[in-house]
Amino acid sequence: MRLIGGNYNERLMTIHTYEDALAFLYSFVDYSTARSYRYSPDVLDLGRVRALLGGLDNPQHEFASLHIAGTKGKGSVSALLASSLKAAGFTTGLYTSPHLQRFTERIVVDGEEIAPQDLVTLVNEVRPAVEAVGGLTVYEIMTAIAFQHFQKVGVEFAVVEVGLGGRLDATNVIMPDVAVITSLSYDHMHLLGDSLSDIAYEKGGIIKPGVPVVIAPQQYEAEQVLLRLAQERHAPVIQVGKDVHYAAGSHSLEGQVVQFWSSSEQDMMDRYVESAGAEEWAPARFRIPLLGFHQVVNGAVAYAVLQELIEAGYTIPQAAIEQGFRQVRWNGRFQILSRDPIVVLDSAHNRDSALKLRIALDDYFPGQPVTMIFGASADKDIKGMLAELSPRLSRIVVTQAAHPRATDPAELDRIARGYGLQTECIQPVGDAFITAYSRAAPGEVILAAGSLFVVGEILDRWQKLQQEHESRS
Repeated sequence: MRLIGGNYNERLMTIHTYEDALAFLYSFVDYSTARSYRYSPDVLDLGRVRALLGGLDNPQHEFASLHIAGTKGKGSVSALLASSLKAAGFTTGLYTSPHLQRFTERIVVDGEEIAPQDLVTLVNEVRPAVEAVGGLTVYEIMTAIAFQHFQKVGVEFAVVEVGLGGRLDATNVIMPDVAVITSLSYDHMHLLGDSLSDIAYEKGGIIKPGVPVVIAPQQYEAEQVLLRLAQERHAPVIQVGKDVHYAAGSHSLEGQVVQFWSSSEQDMMDRYVESAGAEEWAPARFRIPLLGFHQVVNGAVAYAVLQELIEAGYTIPQAAIEQGFRQVRWNGRFQILSRDPIVVLDSAHNRDSALKLRIALDDYFPGQPVTMIFGASADKDIKGMLAELSPRLSRIVVTQAAHPRATDPAELDRIARGYGLQTECIQPVGDAFITAYSRAAPGEVILAAGSLFVVGEILDRWQKLQQEHESRS
């Protein structure tokens, strides 16, 4: 059976395969593929999600949760939290979006993606409630399916990443134990507003009355909005950089050492530094495989959340946090795919993340030439990204992901030439990667950035290459 375009009679038919389950879901409105729409209550109505979940007996009330919003870092923070809670013995759900390679990546329990056949079963289960509500979007239905799955398999703690914004996001129907706001910067301005205060207002929409909120270091404009929202809602605030501090230790391509301490421990930290580590007290110390200084900050945010849970009475041993941080996996975030030649995949898709990427390149690959495979969605700040990265690039290969919002590579080529870059246009993404990979000179870094969709397609091609290599050996 093949479902096409949302025909009502076809929707009523029993779904048997994973492909048809996806076809059913995508027969509904999918704003993730739209180049423009209004981010407003008449378009994104939380009443629809509440009605849908009500028809499923509100599975979101059956587990504890953490709610994470932000422009950058929310996926990494979510992964660190889920890994640590699992290590502490909790059956842990993780709901994120978008996916890199497989739709099933969005719904994970204890590190395992939802099985395709389980997704089929859940789609059939929720269909009566979906039809009863009407007007739902793909993301709203997927959110309900995630919560239904978590309830069915006995998830004790769900780590829920916001899809877009916060205030009107479908996930904003949960009542979390802790809310989290990661780093805010300019992205989706046509939807969330063209000022940091507007963006902070939308992201801060997940702050709930009386629920503690952990806030990453922010620019002053965004910070003031978040603090005002928290004060209005009587939500206790934990600010990373003020209440919880962080420092980077040694680092290599295998990972980095990070240190965290509270403001109440600052005097002890000062003595520890002055004694060159001779003091009995030492700050909490962890190793994480995530690279770049921005991941030190993300680690501090996750650590602050876990400390808040401990204070609330949850049993989360230090050893579990150490294990969770050490074992976390989050692909596509300054991910070293190959050492010879060097291949780096990064999810940078706005100006701020491009700056962080350039800093990481200078930190880990100082002075080495960089060829970037670049594709971007039409709603992104392409000029801003290239302004930050171009001083670090030797050349650029522009391409186009198989996604409706992807920018025409001819337009990317025109913009890149404006920054004096040597450019080449190659499609599809897999061919762009193979070309750059095969031409790499000794010591050259092949970097993919600009779009998660580009990164996902390169991961697909890389895995096929590895399979072909194994079959020949």
